[in-house]
Amino acid sequence: MNSNDRAIVGLVVLGHAAVHTYELSIPVLVTVWLTEFGTTEAVIGGVVTAGYALFGLGAVPGGVLADRLGSRTLIAACLAGMGGSFALLGLTPTAPTLGLVVIALSLVLWGAAASVYHPSGLSLISTGVEERGTAFAYHGMAGNVGIAFGPLATLVLLEVLPWRVVTLLLAAPAAIGVALALRIDVDETAAVDESDAEALGSDAGAADGEPSADADARPDGGSKTDTVDSLPAFRRGTRELFAGPFVAIFAIVILSGLFYRGFLTFLPDILGGFEVFETVRIAGTAFAPDRYVYVGILTVGVAGQYAGGKLTDRARPEVGIAIAMTALATLAIAFLPASNAGIVAFLAVCALLGFFLFFVQPQYQAAVADATPAGRRGLSYGYTYLGVFGVGALGGGVAGAILTWGSPGALFAVLAAIAGTAAVVATLALRARSG
Repeated sequence: MNSNDRAIVGLVVLGHAAVHTYELSIPVLVTVWLTEFGTTEAVIGGVVTAGYALFGLGAVPGGVLADRLGSRTLIAACLAGMGGSFALLGLTPTAPTLGLVVIALSLVLWGAAASVYHPSGLSLISTGVEERGTAFAYHGMAGNVGIAFGPLATLVLLEVLPWRVVTLLLAAPAAIGVALALRIDVDETAAVDESDAEALGSDAGAADGEPSADADARPDGGSKTDTVDSLPAFRRGTRELFAGPFVAIFAIVILSGLFYRGFLTFLPDILGGFEVFETVRIAGTAFAPDRYVYVGILTVGVAGQYAGGKLTDRARPEVGIAIAMTALATLAIAFLPASNAGIVAFLAVCALLGFFLFFVQPQYQAAVADATPAGRRGLSYGYTYLGVFGVGALGGGVAGAILTWGSPGALFAVLAAIAGTAAVVATLALRARSG
């Protein structure tokens, strides 16, 4: 890698790890908030859903802003917003009502800030890094590190420090990241060759209603009017996406997002209800094994990500999606019975849930690429993250409501139905392509 590549990779690795560190430390904090503020899962679920929803809802406009303002600027703003939101959590009042209001505002700020990262970071890699494949590999690994070890760091700190101090400490890396992002000098278009630059220039004119003379000449199947730099271009691109096979993939990513949030948001709290995970004391310090099982589930997901990515080179992604979602539906049904079948059986089910929960992600990312022309790829991934993180955020609220007025058994039955529906959609999409 040249110096520009290394600078960009360093920035996106930091940004991606930070986003997922914050994202998956929130369920750990939920267990503390439930106890301190004496509230219900429904209330906390609604609060968390607000933040997670913005994480997805901002993805599409985030992509447009990245094109206009530059990815480095947006990544710096993302880190500043996320760090600021966790610093605000550290100032949460002890009064229950006011405290929940501050938590809600903090998570909304986090969601809005985090939403711009994925379109900005992926765009920066695709246009600025010469060794793009290596950069994407490091980027994915950094996300997995944040997914697995961010919650672990939160748990370890919570063992010895009050949660408000922990959130203040978690804000510090973001502040360092902002300083680095503003200091480094990168060429965001270093990997854009001359023909691509000319195409981008043609796009600007076409978006204003002036069709290019060679609008249909691109070999990748996209048109020269693909750049979304105006409202008419945005509407046109959206209509074209949802008039094709992308609509089935969009339904799948929404269902995947609902399962993801519905399963993870209250998982530490659910695990804490099992007798096998009763709190133990070691050298006078209380340890909650259930929280470390939660981290273990996320850690196994790293292997799932790798296996899912490798399978996309060997089979159509709809096949992998159908396999993963069928497995998740089966495991959701088996989750509670397994808790009574012994610790080994239960941990095996937990590990498989973590594996397939993340196995499906590279599968639907590959499906998006297969279902959309290259010129619409940025817009299509914006809608993908809108579906997964935006609409999918409702899974946290639904889970909270079910646990408040229903039972864990009812929650896992709903999760099984969601995963089963996604498997059916994937199977139908595969048959449509094959036919």
